[in-house]
Amino acid sequence: MQFAKASELTFDPRAQMAEIFAEGFYDQGIKFFSKDKAKLARAFAHMFILDGFYVALDGQTIMGFVGVAEKKPPPIKLDKRILIRGLGFLRGRLAYWGLNRFSVNNPYPFDMDTQTASIEFVATAPAYRGRGVATQLLTHAMQDFAFKKYVLEVVDTNPGAISVYEKLGFVEFQRKPSPAPKRSGFNYFIYMQRG
Repeated sequence: MQFAKASELTFDPRAQMAEIFAEGFYDQGIKFFSKDKAKLARAFAHMFILDGFYVALDGQTIMGFVGVAEKKPPPIKLDKRILIRGLGFLRGRLAYWGLNRFSVNNPYPFDMDTQTASIEFVATAPAYRGRGVATQLLTHAMQDFAFKKYVLEVVDTNPGAISVYEKLGFVEFQRKPSPAPKRSGFNYFIYMQRG
């Protein structure tokens, strides 16, 4: 397993990252926009700002990725036209609005100082799950950035991710109810910190 900044790769990793994103975040709300994971991957492939992501590699295969940002917002940028073209007029507009509202333009419900970074969009490809990819990738990314404190947001219905974060020394310090539990598929945003 090798680690690299996504922006330093000799190939464009966005298509692979989008497939992993569609698979990993499907049950956490994005299935509302389409039941077709390949369609979701094509629609969201444009959004990754590669400077803000680290990837784990098996040759030229992306095993997983993690975004690191000095402050929220996460290292993504959505293009409404691309989402509309990929998901249709209504669902594309809803995807643009929803992700901007709940991810990009949604500050954490607490203050962050200049010594704190946020961990965003942690995902592992299905073929590589259970092999410690996320743990090693997070460890590598946090060592490379060397901030004093890291924070992240995870949903209550993702116990696997919560377990990984706890093993890395993250502890829960705040919860916020989901604005639409039935539609989103989770009840709470859980905020965790390390450092």
